Amino acid sequence: MRGFGNGPDCAEKRARDRPIDGHAAMTIGTLPIIEMMKQRMQWLTQRQEVLAQNVANADTPGYTARDLKALDFGAMVKRSGPVLAPVATQALHIGSPAAGAGNGLRPGQATGGQIVKQPDFETTPGGNSVVLEEQMIKVAETQMDYQAVTGLYSKSLGLIRIALGRS
Repeated sequence: MRGFGNGPDCAEKRARDRPIDGHAAMTIGTLPIIEMMKQRMQWLTQRQEVLAQNVANADTPGYTARDLKALDFGAMVKRSGPVLAPVATQALHIGSPAAGAGNGLRPGQATGGQIVKQPDFETTPGGNSVVLEEQMIKVAETQMDYQAVTGLYSKSLGLIRIALGRS
């Protein structure tokens, strides 16, 4: 039976996830850079959906244009691993915090992505704030960003394959 924990796929997954020398095995999909790219692609997909809704409601009276809050990748990078900070080794050093780990969030948990109302600079007499030209520019930017991230994703996987000797 597949999907219930006793098929060949599940045995492979258990073997992959088995700790090695007390450490969890790292798969390619759990590398921080890959997780960040996945997060970005998910955000871009969600943004495209919101922009499509704006375009679909361009003639709806009272509709306010919406967009997604931008992801804060700087915060995500800071949370993705240990924080390196200088440590005082002598009593005469200026006080410095001890190095510590991030705040416990996994890589790929960027802040942002909430839908916010962002009316364009024009509003019709019916109260609709969707400007099709603005929305189409945002759609094109989102599509180009998605293509750039997918290209980077495939190149990264290709480099990992080369490093593993599986070209």
